[in-house]
Amino acid sequence: MKNFGLDIWANNNFIIEDGQVKLNYKSMPSLLQIAEEIRENDVRGPIILRFPHLIKKQIRSLYSHFDRAMEENSYEGRFNAVFPLKVNQFPYAVEAITSQGAQFNYGLEAGSKAELILAMSKTPSGANITVNGFKDKEMITLGFIAAQSGHNITITIEGLGELETIIEVASECNIKVPNIGVRVRLHSGGSGTWAKSGGMDAKFGLTSTEIIEAIALLREANLLENLTMVHFHIGSQMSDIAPLKKALREAGNIYAELRKMGAESLNSINIGGGLAVEYDQHRHAKSRNYSVEEFSSSVVFSLKDIMDAKSVPHPDIFTESGRFIVASHAVLITPVLELFTQDYQEKLINFKEENPPLVEELIELDKLLNTKNCIEYLHDALDHMESILTLFDLGYIDLQDRSNAEILVHNIIKRALYLKSSDPTIELELLQVKLQERYLINASIFQSLPDYWGLGQHFPVMPLHNLNSTPLRAASLWDITCDSDGEIGFDPDKPLYLHDVNLDEEDYFLGFFNVGAYQETLGMNHNLFTHPSEYTVNITDAGYTITNEVESKNILDILDSIGYDKKEILEKLKSDLLKSSFSTEQEKDDTLAKLQEFVSQNGYLRTTN
Repeated sequence: MKNFGLDIWANNNFIIEDGQVKLNYKSMPSLLQIAEEIRENDVRGPIILRFPHLIKKQIRSLYSHFDRAMEENSYEGRFNAVFPLKVNQFPYAVEAITSQGAQFNYGLEAGSKAELILAMSKTPSGANITVNGFKDKEMITLGFIAAQSGHNITITIEGLGELETIIEVASECNIKVPNIGVRVRLHSGGSGTWAKSGGMDAKFGLTSTEIIEAIALLREANLLENLTMVHFHIGSQMSDIAPLKKALREAGNIYAELRKMGAESLNSINIGGGLAVEYDQHRHAKSRNYSVEEFSSSVVFSLKDIMDAKSVPHPDIFTESGRFIVASHAVLITPVLELFTQDYQEKLINFKEENPPLVEELIELDKLLNTKNCIEYLHDALDHMESILTLFDLGYIDLQDRSNAEILVHNIIKRALYLKSSDPTIELELLQVKLQERYLINASIFQSLPDYWGLGQHFPVMPLHNLNSTPLRAASLWDITCDSDGEIGFDPDKPLYLHDVNLDEEDYFLGFFNVGAYQETLGMNHNLFTHPSEYTVNITDAGYTITNEVESKNILDILDSIGYDKKEILEKLKSDLLKSSFSTEQEKDDTLAKLQEFVSQNGYLRTTN
């Protein structure tokens, strides 16, 4: 895996220079530099860095590709996009989305009452709001209020019951009726993990029979002029372009037929989400088989072809590809707390005045190891280790002899790997896998990478520094939850190699990339680890500024957020402590101060990193 797959997943957003990962933008600061500056303020645990310029880059890319495709195909409709709030509702993510998207008239999509209120309060003036998902009368009425407030809002009906409720609210309220969209249930399915969003067994949408009935209901209620959009969705993170092309033909023909049935206000097709993000670091396992250029060209060409054939005006095109917009903007950075082979450090060797002959031979092998003899000596060391274990089981050598032998053999293996790193043998590669290192990271996979735990979704991961040396340790990553599922295991098909570092002498930081979509909103408080501290980083030609600092909740606030009374808890802790006896008044005061300090810190580990 060359350069940790940067050329596969990074979209030229990050580069390696001077052994560090740097932003490939303006002053090009390193991620390590930013993280270390934040940690100078006694911030511990994982951090999330947001880069608004990467959101703008994605929005611009989406609009420019569709605009170019429309121009090349003489397409007469317009392109619009909205961001689905379910992808990331965190305040400073939404702030970056709306501010960076303002010049493009980029809108928001809501799928719940709370998201609709958020969309009504945050959507830039004139930008679109779309409303998807199941709705009750109150949510639909909120849509009417949004229209009355001047928002360009479209309520997409997921079933005939919702349409009947829209008609009911329209008859009861003398306020502006919002635009109405109809979500169609296609025969065409999608591809990838979320393909079940499409097809006839999909959760949402109207069948062709229900669509015809919907037209009749709208006409009877004098609301047919409010029907402006046809919506379909065949799944998030669409890996293959072919199902989209099939779905476009089906949805496009439905749109054209509805126009011919008298729905003359119908003017847009919303293709939902689906535009995939490249998460994988290994070329053989890439997440999609198409480019953004092909995606936009396929959509525009297919719809133009259908509309021209049926003499129907070209509709405006909407997308809701939120994952594509925000995944790249957030990076999770966490320090490594421990390597689980640190007990093999040479300083822990304790030789005797007289060592067993096999231990003496290992000492000699370790001393004389070089590039020419390393494979032969490695074989000898492994054979000696097997013999030593047998002698230990038989009681002929003691625990100290065994410990010394283990450290020597481990050192010989590591040195052989480095000596042959430029020309590794199959045997050494297999040995790397067998002797993989466990890196304990100061983070929770359940909180910060829930799609890895729940869906097996891989995320690009790499060290932020030491990149001028070759990483040789096959790596498994363990988080700090007390759950065996909190692990990213070593996968020989998608191997991750990290550096062999001495954490007593240096920090070692890992970055997890493309985590800006869904991971924050789906993160769970397993073991009561909560959202990491987050920071927005604005990069300029001269440097960068760090804003929107939100530190992870402290322990009392965590407990308070799930229903406990934090004042009651603190008073109980203090009361129990004061009932105990102290040798001095100063010791009592110091212990109380420590208690107050600890409960006022976030829940991540602090002692080492």
